[in-house]
Amino acid sequence: MRYIPHTEAEVAAMLAAIGLESLDDLVAHIPAELRRQAVLDVPNGLGEADVTAKLAALASRNRVAPGLLCFAGAGAYPHFIPSVVDQVILRSEFATAYTPYQPEVSQGTLQATFEFQTLIASLFGLEVANASMYDGSTATAEAVLMAKRIVPKAGRVLLAASLHPQYQAVVRTYLEGLSGLECEEVPFGSDGRIDLAELERRLSPAPAGVVVGYPNFFGVIEDLRAVAARTAAAGALLVTVTQETLALGLLRAPGALGADISVGEGQSLGIPLSYGGPYLGLFATRERFVRNMPGRLVGETVDEQGRRGYVLTLATREQHIRRERATSNICTNQGLCALAATVFLALAGRLGLRELAERNARKARYALARLRERVGAEPAFAAPFFNEFVIRVPNARARHERALERGVLAGVPLGEWFPALDDALLVCATEVHSADDVDRLAEALRA
Repeated sequence: MRYIPHTEAEVAAMLAAIGLESLDDLVAHIPAELRRQAVLDVPNGLGEADVTAKLAALASRNRVAPGLLCFAGAGAYPHFIPSVVDQVILRSEFATAYTPYQPEVSQGTLQATFEFQTLIASLFGLEVANASMYDGSTATAEAVLMAKRIVPKAGRVLLAASLHPQYQAVVRTYLEGLSGLECEEVPFGSDGRIDLAELERRLSPAPAGVVVGYPNFFGVIEDLRAVAARTAAAGALLVTVTQETLALGLLRAPGALGADISVGEGQSLGIPLSYGGPYLGLFATRERFVRNMPGRLVGETVDEQGRRGYVLTLATREQHIRRERATSNICTNQGLCALAATVFLALAGRLGLRELAERNARKARYALARLRERVGAEPAFAAPFFNEFVIRVPNARARHERALERGVLAGVPLGEWFPALDDALLVCATEVHSADDVDRLAEALRA
């Protein structure tokens, strides 16, 4: 709806209708001291040319591609996006669509969401997937709340220490105002995976759930079957978090390995980095838990003529009615981001996605080999990894800063989050990085 300001004549007519002479009379009941405090010290507006110049000056302070070569992952990954993805999501039928409450006028939007859910359920190896999560971190928090609903008597949830630190922070923020559920951290072992012995010890009494990354924050691939067996034996739910969803093109689906709830970040599936958003939360679970799942679920049906159609089968969020008792308070459908992921996955197909994942794995191993050869870097963990890995180098933070001065973002220093890894960098290599790019990374990190 367009914003059209009222003319002076219209304002005068409205004031006359309520028996007032000025806008000041309208707020005269508010104490004068408070009205003085409400005055906004806002400068006069700038012309279009001046605004453009000011924004350009601010933007020039950022160091971005192609001027900056980026090897940082940690939840946001540089990938090639086919141009057809943008062409589809820019179509006005999708760009202007709203929440499809009325199926008779929303079949296109509903079908796109249905196809998205089908693809994500297949990717995670679970029966049902939703639409409506902001990003991977909020999807993780919603999964924790869902686990508590399914196992209401449990008072704890176990978070793997190798889970993305920012995802952990979002979970803890969610739980701050919720009584009866606390977070407990399970350390990782020398190989970068969750410490199974420590996990087993902490599974008594049974928590609501165990949350692990797959791959985890270090890029390490957890032994999910072993974690699932111990978690199920204790009567808890296993929640997996996949921040680099492209990995599922190569790894076995978490649902096939025993996960009860699988969530992730869909940014790798045709969504640009965009300075951190908007991104796309992915959420899948087993059909028996569907009534506890947050968000909405689009289903396929037939009309009275037998024609295929789509409807909102389940919308459990209820945030506008139940407030703090709602299943979820996330309102967004992330429609365009979900559509982008749908187009990307449909273009790639099962074999294309696997080929792309394999290419990522090869690039990462090539990068590690070159860094060992030319920089003397050593892998911090021995467990298998996907397309990012942790290396130890002397004076890691200083080298990282020097590399940045040379136009290379050489991964992510880990000391701030993990003091024991102060000499370590988390490095990511994907299909967009050439051999020359890797050589440039190695040169930038040399002492």
